Amino acid sequence: MTDLNWTACYLILVNIAAFAAFGIDKRKAVRHKYRIPEATLLGLALIGGAAGALAGMHLFHHKTRKPLFRAIPVLLAAQIVLLLFF
Repeated sequence: MTDLNWTACYLILVNIAAFAAFGIDKRKAVRHKYRIPEATLLGLALIGGAAGALAGMHLFHHKTRKPLFRAIPVLLAAQIVLLLFF
């Protein structure tokens, strides 16, 4: 596999993980169960899963009012720029 293929696979997997984490955390919040730490959700977005995190936030209506999570679109833009230039 080429470097581009590895990068694409990595980004797909981390975005799926971020999306799923937001969905699971929302479900746990509704059921008053043990939650996924915010640091984990933000960490997944930070390591390349910002698109999945943003999609999960909007689809599941989860963490959309938290100020720290409002930075995810900026993080996504930065990741796109990095991907285009490297």
